[in-house]
Amino acid sequence: MYPSQPRRRPQIQMAQLNLGRKHKPDYWLMIWCAALLSVGLIVVYAISPALSVAHHVSSNHYVSKQLIAIALSIVAFIITAKTPLAWWRQAYKPLLVVAAIATVMALLLPVDPAYPAHRWVRLGSLSFQSVELVKFAVMVWLAGFLAARLKEGSIANSQLTLKPFLIALGVTSFVVAGIQSDLGSTGVIVAMMATMAFVAGLPMQRLAMVAGIIVIGLILAIASTPYRRARLQAYLHPESNCQTTGGYQACQALIAVGSGGLIGLGLGSSVQAYGYLPEAANDSIFAIYAEKFGFIGSIILLAVFIAFFARLKSIAERLPDDFSRLLVVGVLAWLSVQSLVNIGAMIGVLPLKGITLPFISYGGTSVVFAAAAVGLVFQASQYAAFVAPRVANASAGTPTRRGYTNNSLRRADY
Repeated sequence: MYPSQPRRRPQIQMAQLNLGRKHKPDYWLMIWCAALLSVGLIVVYAISPALSVAHHVSSNHYVSKQLIAIALSIVAFIITAKTPLAWWRQAYKPLLVVAAIATVMALLLPVDPAYPAHRWVRLGSLSFQSVELVKFAVMVWLAGFLAARLKEGSIANSQLTLKPFLIALGVTSFVVAGIQSDLGSTGVIVAMMATMAFVAGLPMQRLAMVAGIIVIGLILAIASTPYRRARLQAYLHPESNCQTTGGYQACQALIAVGSGGLIGLGLGSSVQAYGYLPEAANDSIFAIYAEKFGFIGSIILLAVFIAFFARLKSIAERLPDDFSRLLVVGVLAWLSVQSLVNIGAMIGVLPLKGITLPFISYGGTSVVFAAAAVGLVFQASQYAAFVAPRVANASAGTPTRRGYTNNSLRRADY
């Protein structure tokens, strides 16, 4: 009999991603997310009586569903924070397949007459917005794809990098914007993919070509759809479109923001939530927040968002490998662009896009996947250096990403 050999524990995440020494994660991420979730819950609670009367449901209906969404988001955060990053890098195919299945189900299942677009998978009283899974899956795939091209030194290769990137961009845009009629989410996905490609080091000439294709596609998407043309017209001339379908929500949102004044009307004194402002708990929740808490409260909320995004940026700058860095950049682009578009639409800077404000808006799917994305960042933060890597001369190594070289990136000593 031969003596039994001890079984070695697999080191998949360390061997494949070269993450280095593990340390405490960035708990500020949890603090900022908890603050944003709390603000959203407070606003939903404050306007739930008005929403309950308008939709003929029980008075605690909206608060209960938001509490369930927050509980599910905590579970999603724990799962993504505990599952090794190397597993997520290898799981992009199942994620894309599940996202495709969810999208097809949304197209085949009956729609709600109040929301006729094929964006939701509805099973009884449960609903699921497939595009949130699409965002998550595309982000994970693209981080792994670009990291692999960087390792091979083929990031500038048109056939190996640009062609697959453009195909993925085109297919995603066609499905989300063309079939699901969700131009807002398409814009978020395009911005996320473009930002990740820029950070990875895709040549500027290629990025300029991609930008041109996006602009052409945007013009065609708006020109071919009447309600998008109406929204653009309302954005350009808001004062003359307040009674039209395209401009009513934008005008009511501006009324809500303006009514808040300096310090707001108070937590229980909203007027616009009582049937005046459409989607008061979802797309328009920032306008309701501004009505309740005023200019000062809005500045405080924006400061929390900025602090949260600054934390994501800081973590991305200090990560030791391409995959985790690009993943965090994807989360940063996703959540920041979506927040910017939502808030910009409520204050009249941007046209209405019909997307939620991350962590604040009522809605389970958006909250759950935003928390899942932050869970990935929370896990990656355990490997971030305490000091950002220093950049050496370009001749010291082969350029791998904008501003960095192979030999100039090193972890700080702990």
